[in-house]
Amino acid sequence: MKRLILLITLLFIFFSNFYSQEEGRLLRFPTIHNDQVVFTYTGDLYTVSTNGGIARKLTNHVGLELFPRFSNDGKWIAFTGQYDGNTEVYVMPSTGGIPKRLTYSATLGRDDVSDRMGPNNLVMGWTPDDKNILFRSRMYEFNDFKGHLFLAPIDGGIHKQLPLPRGGFASYSPDGKKLAYNRIFREFRTWKKYRGGMADDISIYDFETKETKTIAESPAQDIIPMWHGDNIYFLSDRDENARMNLYVYNLTNGETRKLTNYTDFDIKFPSLGNNAIVYEYAGYIYYFDLASEVSKKIDVQFAEDFAVSRPKQIDVSKSVSNYEISPDGKRALFGARGEVFTVPAESGITRNLTNSSGAHERNSKWSPDGKYIAYISDKSGEDEVYIIPQDGSGDAIQLTNQKGAYKWQLSWSPDSKKILFSDRELKLYYVDIDSKKVTEVAQGETGRGLFGSWSPDSKWITYALPEHRKMNRIWVYSLDEKKSYSITDDWYNSGSPIFSEDGKYIYFVSQRDFRPTYSWTEWNHAYQDMSGIYLITLAKDTKSPFEPKND
Repeated sequence: MKRLILLITLLFIFFSNFYSQEEGRLLRFPTIHNDQVVFTYTGDLYTVSTNGGIARKLTNHVGLELFPRFSNDGKWIAFTGQYDGNTEVYVMPSTGGIPKRLTYSATLGRDDVSDRMGPNNLVMGWTPDDKNILFRSRMYEFNDFKGHLFLAPIDGGIHKQLPLPRGGFASYSPDGKKLAYNRIFREFRTWKKYRGGMADDISIYDFETKETKTIAESPAQDIIPMWHGDNIYFLSDRDENARMNLYVYNLTNGETRKLTNYTDFDIKFPSLGNNAIVYEYAGYIYYFDLASEVSKKIDVQFAEDFAVSRPKQIDVSKSVSNYEISPDGKRALFGARGEVFTVPAESGITRNLTNSSGAHERNSKWSPDGKYIAYISDKSGEDEVYIIPQDGSGDAIQLTNQKGAYKWQLSWSPDSKKILFSDRELKLYYVDIDSKKVTEVAQGETGRGLFGSWSPDSKWITYALPEHRKMNRIWVYSLDEKKSYSITDDWYNSGSPIFSEDGKYIYFVSQRDFRPTYSWTEWNHAYQDMSGIYLITLAKDTKSPFEPKND
């Protein structure tokens, strides 16, 4: 009997695992009504219970369906879709059905989810009576930074613009007499910890008095207001970690409270239901109960073939990000679609040296001795520098463990013993291949980054250093002394230094050519084409090749 029970238990575990579904991630733009959640996944709309489970697909189209919003009675779903090519506002029954197009507008080209200003005609919500859909559009703007709020009648008809000069995310008061909204729309920007003139505030507009007031003021980003009773819920990065968390502002006492305490990632695109808020966090959907003020993750699973995710052969020739020839000229190095390839010049096989679909490899560089290829990979979760044997005979070796900033601009030393690289913190480093020791060379104060070049004997590095309110100067760094020396003054802007092949000179570009052009309109001189290529000698006894000849 015990054996039979054990056998049944094992069979149950086997078939449970066999038929179990994988939990979904990258779930976006959720909305909620009672116990149902609708969200975007792989560009389509799905619905799932707040208790989790297998999601059911509501739309199936090659275009994108985004920003679904339940009507207040739960009978309809408004969303932004691309059924007819353009990005427009649609509505359909919440249980599924044929979408009905409500808007017809012009799109000026920048209309992708990946664009920093986001798609056009984004659904924001509904009016309290469920007769109109609130959406944001750039249909009357040539400036992609600006947009206006409109109402689209659910029964059809001409959309109506709200009497506001500009607008972003918004939410009606329960009686429909007021609107909480963001004047600025920058939720698709990738900047973090932003403080400045483009930081969002939450304003309340009174349709009767035509008055506007700002609430919950702070220098931080306060975005996506959601009006519920006497409370307005919103996201803000005002805490010490500068992470987007959920807050609530009470209209009666004017107090603001923090409701969540995430430190790793931002909350993204929350949506208010009748008794809860759903939001994105770390690629998952979370449920926040308004009464208990407790969050839980919704376990969403999918039971579909997902043909687009099946392994397949593809042509990556249109996706090459970098390339170079091997030192012996027998193979070529290519970076494409996050992988590192080498291709024979005449005969042989193509090698995929990284072959890691779950990581992104880039900026690959061949070592001068031809033995290794260096590249940057995020397979550890952060950008780090790796090397791998070019013949595929060994595993990749991780050289750095810095975490933090985005890395780029790899450059091998001529002796193949060190690699120079920079990051978005404007720092320039080199790493020793054998010891894996990372040494900081310099740090800039402004600009996009530092770019260095090796001397032929691998003992010096030259770079241009950007400084605040100063001209860029050319510097050389001694690896033996661990010290930098300036070799140009700050009277003229200089950059792009590189050693000559014999190591006697440094070539660089400098803006020191004054060829004024006189303007007969403004009576001023204009200086154009000031940049020229220059060289500097590195030793006192080295003669300039342009020294005047004197017989």
